[in-house]
Amino acid sequence: MPLVKIKQKYQVTLPASVRKKVKVAVGDLLEARVRGKTSTLTPKMAIDRDIDLALEDFKRGRFIGPFRTAKAAIRALRRAAK
Repeated sequence: MPLVKIKQKYQVTLPASVRKKVKVAVGDLLEARVRGKTSTLTPKMAIDRDIDLALEDFKRGRFIGPFRTAKAAIRALRRAAK
């Protein structure tokens, strides 16, 4: 198991072998979790709040469609907005 060193400003560099195994890249988000004296970094995907709410609506069946044409979609949206 590779060792890492804590640098100035508490930065840690993940070894290439670890990065490849967990498939993380520059800019990815990691969730930091502490249990007792053990810390774990887990790759996470940030989801925009609006997208998260829309997915929740979809799961609960609060949606209209599908539509065969754009005109049909626009008509349905206008009816729903009334």
